[in-house]
Amino acid sequence: MAIETESGVTLPFERFWDWILDHTNCLLSVGTEESWLYDAEALHWVLFSEDNGTPVVQLIMGKRLVGEMVLDTTDLMHVQVLADPENVDRGYFLFKVLGGTKSAPRVRYTFQLTHGLENMPTQHVAGLKH
Repeated sequence: MAIETESGVTLPFERFWDWILDHTNCLLSVGTEESWLYDAEALHWVLFSEDNGTPVVQLIMGKRLVGEMVLDTTDLMHVQVLADPENVDRGYFLFKVLGGTKSAPRVRYTFQLTHGLENMPTQHVAGLKH
């Protein structure tokens, strides 16, 4: 269930992952504190879950793997959605995947997209409005 917060909307990581699988063409970048993958005209994104359920983000050029992130979901709490403060005029959004402990959460992964939550069934996620 999503809840509205002062700085945006939050939703469980699983709901976000299911949703973003249909929005790979909207990705601009995906990153952590240590590394980032950035979109470019000749590249395309591939997102999938391994057999054990581990989410994987790949950036591909033709048939060549350019970059890959295997997401560690062991301590993920939720995803916070907010307008990208550096790209408000472009309508970009940040999807910050928070993990750690409730008393000391930290951003584990950040997804930048060309839009906010769209085409998400609201009957399953209370509080989301188009």
